Amino acid sequence: MRLVLVQPQLDHSEAADNIAAVSSSLAAAGITPLADDVLLLPERVMMTHAREQYVRAIADLARALGCNVVGGSHHEARGGELVNSGIAVGPDGARLGEYEKVRPYASERAGVRGGVAPGEFVIGGRRFMVLICADFWFSDLFHQAQHLPDVVLVPALSVSRKPTPDYSRSLWRHLAIARAYEMGTFVGISDWGHPSQLPALFTSGVGGFADPTQTEPEQLFRPIDPTGAGAFALDFERLASFRQDRIDRGFFWKREG
Repeated sequence: MRLVLVQPQLDHSEAADNIAAVSSSLAAAGITPLADDVLLLPERVMMTHAREQYVRAIADLARALGCNVVGGSHHEARGGELVNSGIAVGPDGARLGEYEKVRPYASERAGVRGGVAPGEFVIGGRRFMVLICADFWFSDLFHQAQHLPDVVLVPALSVSRKPTPDYSRSLWRHLAIARAYEMGTFVGISDWGHPSQLPALFTSGVGGFADPTQTEPEQLFRPIDPTGAGAFALDFERLASFRQDRIDRGFFWKREG
């Protein structure tokens, strides 16, 4: 199983075909997803107001690529309110799970209510947890998980008030490494590329893969390739050995399940 992460240049307009931009990034990187791969899309990958259009597009993409797709997120209308939520689907387009953003960020709070819980589901016998963008920064949400996740997925739409993306990228990378090491889990982040088109602030392009099993410091976090996509092998045997070593040293909380 591989985790396929993307960071294409995306457009904030409702008419934009951001799904096509994702496909172009995969092609530019020479990545052909396999049936057991998991492709993570960025937060708000589709700006459409129509939920059925988002759901159909994610399922169509999974069938076209022949892999599992965790579909970033979309502002879903529920009873006169909006919830930032997403779906995960299998290679046949069948629903695997759902997830919500619990804590909307900054100006998003003016129009979006918080969801109930992050997503937890199983793909290929492995446990995945989804924390949408800002939710990744709240450690208590990790401890609300019913089971220790093998992989934490973060669909992001990063923004920065700084003149360059360097500050945000550094913070995100350090946090991803810390979360991966503390929880004994792989962490994957897909984001909008810098500088994607937004109404005001620039995106920062913070996407990449945190692997706590690595011993070379520069390998603890690997950014997404400039082509806009990257495929990262998920070595669960090595992850299990990492967890056991930390348990043996009394440095890891062995959660039930």
